[in-house]
Amino acid sequence: MPESPSPPRTLAGVRVLVTRPRDQAENLAHLIEERGGEAIRFPVIEIAEPQDTQALQTIIGRLKDFALAVFISPNAVNRAMNLILARGGLPPTLRVACVGRGSARELKHFGIENVIVPPGRFDSEALLELPELQQVAGKRIVIFRGDGGRELLGDTLKARGAEIEYAECYRRVRPNTDMTPLLRRWARGEIDIVSVTSVDGLHNLYDMVGKAGQQWLIRTPIIVVSGRMAEVCRELGFKSEPRVATTASDEAILEAIQAWRGGKNTL
Repeated sequence: MPESPSPPRTLAGVRVLVTRPRDQAENLAHLIEERGGEAIRFPVIEIAEPQDTQALQTIIGRLKDFALAVFISPNAVNRAMNLILARGGLPPTLRVACVGRGSARELKHFGIENVIVPPGRFDSEALLELPELQQVAGKRIVIFRGDGGRELLGDTLKARGAEIEYAECYRRVRPNTDMTPLLRRWARGEIDIVSVTSVDGLHNLYDMVGKAGQQWLIRTPIIVVSGRMAEVCRELGFKSEPRVATTASDEAILEAIQAWRGGKNTL
């Protein structure tokens, strides 16, 4: 059987700062490296257990009371589904929705394939546009998420008449990292482009690099995954227009990096 051809080296010599949490960074790093680039792994968020695990367990024990469960992220899927399966799995009457393709993929790993997910853009706004989330008056909906997530989804569903409960599955923690090696590389001009996948991560990176590093950061091209993140970049003073990947998937981020490398003006 012939070997699959190697991907073209479209990123030869490109040094990409990959800021995903440590256990989620490897696939994107691999995609960059097999195309000749260098992935500089620098997690700006760590995923930790929620402070109140009993509250999560209590909601999981009441899943039969809900009409719909919404999973905000792959982390929410992994953290919640392991606990849900340990208690017998999802009730057959419970419908499942998620915000993005990554969460849908993780749900499939747990055997959940009949999932409500936006077909194109992957954010809360796109999920709210789907017909399944329009007529929700009187329905009880549980939202599995990290601590302190956006309120837009829950607030909008409440306004449509739903009863909302949040199940916080994890905490986002800013790592305590020695910045010296990264700042030295930036000072030598050895970081060509940055990828960031959440607003929290963007703020963490900006704070972690300090005043000296911020001057290099805002002059470095950046890939983000939403218009909201692009607006935060502008507020922080980035000198070039952020490039917005079509989704938060590794493949879409890779495509955005390659588009930047190719000098394209649009993605």
